[in-house]
Amino acid sequence: MKILFLGGTGFISTACTQLAVARGFDVTLLNRAHHAAMPGARQITANIADPAAVAAALGRQNWDAVVDFIAFTPAEIEQRIALFRGRTGQYVFISSASAYQKPLGHWLIAESTPLANPFWDYSRDKIAGEERLLRALREESFPMTVVRPSLTYGDNVIPLAVNSWLKSYTAVDRMRRGLPVIVPGDGLSLWTITHNSDFAKGLLGLLGRQDVIGHAFQITSDEVLTWNQIYQFTAEAAGVPAPRLVHIASDYITACIPDDTGTLLGDKSHSAVFDNAKIKRFVPDSSAPRGSARALPAPSCGSTPTPRAGKWRRKPMPIGTS
Repeated sequence: MKILFLGGTGFISTACTQLAVARGFDVTLLNRAHHAAMPGARQITANIADPAAVAAALGRQNWDAVVDFIAFTPAEIEQRIALFRGRTGQYVFISSASAYQKPLGHWLIAESTPLANPFWDYSRDKIAGEERLLRALREESFPMTVVRPSLTYGDNVIPLAVNSWLKSYTAVDRMRRGLPVIVPGDGLSLWTITHNSDFAKGLLGLLGRQDVIGHAFQITSDEVLTWNQIYQFTAEAAGVPAPRLVHIASDYITACIPDDTGTLLGDKSHSAVFDNAKIKRFVPDSSAPRGSARALPAPSCGSTPTPRAGKWRRKPMPIGTS
């Protein structure tokens, strides 16, 4: 299968690239080459924001599937439709589970849950991108598929509600020094975390398939934890049996740090429990451990993060899970 990844070297997409190569797919990455080359994948270097340069770099090539990890706005989706119209058998838009209704009308989230997030422009842009693709499907049979990940972690990102993206190891450092770490709310909201390599299994199972055109899929773990549990497991993996967790209302945090309004009030302050029956139905031969079952990386403070087995254990679980 001939696959083009737009991006392909980022946090989630690296795991997808590695698995696609391991499965023998013909993988090409289109990005600005700011990261090291990915073994086994061909590289096309271009800035996706420059349509003329991208068109020239792609030439007349066609693809069985294009997976877009770096489209965030309706304008970018419009560009992709123009770029790949008639050139791919499938265009996969990596959207976000944060697009789901906030606050939820029902505790269990499925692909049919309404898309409406008044708190986060990131989520609203993802929703608008999905709507534009659906219109392209209806009006011109553009072969789109939508995939919605939730909080995904790996060897270099620890899944915490605050400082969980660019500053994960700041929290680990504070835990190890006995300093307090903030947990939004009372820490009892239910949440789902997914390892990036498990997400990759679900995604690759959807590629090159005509029966998933026009569909949306969420790919997450089935395991549900409270934020208190996630922080506790993280601390134990880092060698801290009793972390100092300080609970602060999300409303207060966002009043002090308005930039966190989207990620908290529009996402992590709400419970997130997912029904993965659909992905399991379409990718029945995949399996993955529970989200927390992956060993958390526990680096030495100030060093390059390296994986180390922590308290968490692998427990077999059918995918759709991740």
